[in-house]
Amino acid sequence: MTRIFVSLAAVLCAGTALAGGPVAAESPFPTSGPAPISERQLEDEIIYFVLPDRFENGDTSNDRGGIKGDVFDHGFDPTHKGFYHGGDLKGLTAKLDYIQGMGVTAIWFAPVFKNKPVQGLPGQESAGYHGYWVTDFTQIDPHFGTNAEFKAFVDAAHARGMKVYMDIIINHTADVIDYAEGPANGYAYRSKGDYPYGRKGGPNGAPINPGFAGDDNADPASWAKLTDPAFAYTPVVPEAEKNVKVPAWLNDVTLYHNRGNSQWVGESSVYGDFSGLDDLATENPRVVEGMIAIFGQWIDDYGIDGYRIDTAKHVNPEFWQAFVPPILARAKAKGIDHFHIFGEIAYEEPTATLAAQVMAESQLPYALDMGFAKAAQLVASGKAGPRLMAEFLQQDAIYPGGAKTALGLPTFLGNHDFGRFAMFVRDISGSDDAETLLARVKLGHALMFLLRGVPTVYYGDEQGFISDGNDQLAREDMFPSKVAAYNDNTLIGTTATTAQSNFDTAHPLYRLIAELSAARTASPALRRGLSEVRAFTETAPGLLAIERHDPETGQRVLAVFNTSASPLSHNVEVSYRASGVAPLVGTCPAELTAPGTLAIALPAFGFAACILETDD
Repeated sequence: MTRIFVSLAAVLCAGTALAGGPVAAESPFPTSGPAPISERQLEDEIIYFVLPDRFENGDTSNDRGGIKGDVFDHGFDPTHKGFYHGGDLKGLTAKLDYIQGMGVTAIWFAPVFKNKPVQGLPGQESAGYHGYWVTDFTQIDPHFGTNAEFKAFVDAAHARGMKVYMDIIINHTADVIDYAEGPANGYAYRSKGDYPYGRKGGPNGAPINPGFAGDDNADPASWAKLTDPAFAYTPVVPEAEKNVKVPAWLNDVTLYHNRGNSQWVGESSVYGDFSGLDDLATENPRVVEGMIAIFGQWIDDYGIDGYRIDTAKHVNPEFWQAFVPPILARAKAKGIDHFHIFGEIAYEEPTATLAAQVMAESQLPYALDMGFAKAAQLVASGKAGPRLMAEFLQQDAIYPGGAKTALGLPTFLGNHDFGRFAMFVRDISGSDDAETLLARVKLGHALMFLLRGVPTVYYGDEQGFISDGNDQLAREDMFPSKVAAYNDNTLIGTTATTAQSNFDTAHPLYRLIAELSAARTASPALRRGLSEVRAFTETAPGLLAIERHDPETGQRVLAVFNTSASPLSHNVEVSYRASGVAPLVGTCPAELTAPGTLAIALPAFGFAACILETDD
């Protein structure tokens, strides 16, 4: 008889709470930590997402990126939420102990390529501290360090068994191209119907680009005939910036859409400039070839382990169909068999529909699980009952490849664009009671770690950061901040503020994440188990019960959650294969109530993971 259990798991929670660190579980799947990098599958990871500029300043000499002049030249102003604050790769490397202490196995960081330091209209300037305004795709931004320091970071992470995921941008570059007619027209989007490629400035304009067969024709010979980019707007590049982009081919204005600002829907969603950023014509085979070369080289040179793709849904699907296979092949040739590619398909609805659609159309292997984030925000705040999460998980069948694909989707609770999870819980629940807010935020993290997907912790969440809003307001400093809008926040689970250094390994959320990471690492069912909804409260906050089953090992785990402010007791159906119970996280019953039934008791906002012992 093979009994699947964890004999010391009952002390996991208590040991962590008392000692301030994770306690290893004794298991029939022995582990002193994560398996080596080469043996881990995508769904085995625990990701930590960080903005290097806001994490730790390891080298103050690069704060201005080697650029002389004032703040509008170099972009460094640690008192302003929209400018560089000084964090860098040396600082991130120095804090690997702290990151790994949470059980993190993969680090994903915002783009570190060289950016245009400052852009924006007078009075609206901000800096490229976030990394999404790239001018040089081959070089680390000097505000963050050097290519050699990037290699040192990757090597240091790999030496610890931690993977490195880069955030990449293909949809656009920094805002370098202006339009002669732009100011007079507010840079309004000009559609392909109103401004066809074959006429200058509209259907009645002079014929241009003879022989161009349209952007749905991938023939390089056809694209070679698109020589005049003034079909919608007349592109204008300042003399000082005509050769600023690297590789040099990116300076060719005919390789951009040049149609004005995106309206975020319809045709403009793919062809429009993302808030003025230069939108690449990713239909052009020259762009496809160039981007494969750029991002293949980073794999060759540094042996990184994955790419998160920014603004993926704003790129034509055919690009991804052409891009992904050679990138995966490049990684495989480097010995990286589980290279993780996941795209940003942004939306804020508790549904899988849009992500599944874009993945199917684009043949992107994975996407950030936006639907999970919204479902977790609504359920943990009490705005929606657990039925919402149950029905969301049942949508896993619609992903390309079905429910197994959902195991590799990075799940998250909040991020640098939308805002922090604690803020959503506070605002949606309508209460900022400190004890209740902390309990709800803990519940949200339990949902993320115990349900399917790859849990992704947003830096600072483990220190109780709460944010005042989205974007710049959700990008606080871990090192002592000088931003007033950050420092007046009341953090959760601590008396600290962001004016202090926040690397407290005794913070209750840091300790909880370490505990949940240890449990997940020890349990193949939590990492690779498919989901079966066992019970949920239908019309109000209450019980959610999900059984996870890993076919390879046979392990089964029942994950249970109480989303209500009152204790609950409930009989939950479990597999008839179960012959006993052992605790993994929280408190579990000592035995089955009857074959196929387990009596669950949970405190308000409580959760548990119970291993179902089986005879097979």
